[in-house]
Amino acid sequence: METEKVSGIGGFFFRAHDPGALARWYQQHLGITLTPKSYQDPAWQQEAGPTAFQPFPETSDYFGDANKLWMINFRVRDLDKMAAQLREAGIEIKIDPQTYPNGRFARLHDPEGNPIELWQAATSEG
Repeated sequence: METEKVSGIGGFFFRAHDPGALARWYQQHLGITLTPKSYQDPAWQQEAGPTAFQPFPETSDYFGDANKLWMINFRVRDLDKMAAQLREAGIEIKIDPQTYPNGRFARLHDPEGNPIELWQAATSEG
């Protein structure tokens, strides 16, 4: 008998000082649709693709601020275009100058200081 597995992430929930303002920031700058107010309204739809799920040691400095317990990674089609768009909106973003076998990465923080990583996956075209 095959073991049942989850099919993906159905939601990402976290505490915020100002949930409404933070939700609007994610919608305005990253295009994430707010949670629908009714079952008739559509929810944000992700594009199918790989998802990394990785617990880190408590002592990891990968997220930056040691008080932040999570970091979300969003896939993007064009990292340079997204970075330019964010910078135009006055949002600081740092693109990692190294290209890795699985693609390119950038870091930014939301208005409450939560770390966000953007990932443009490597293409098989070279």
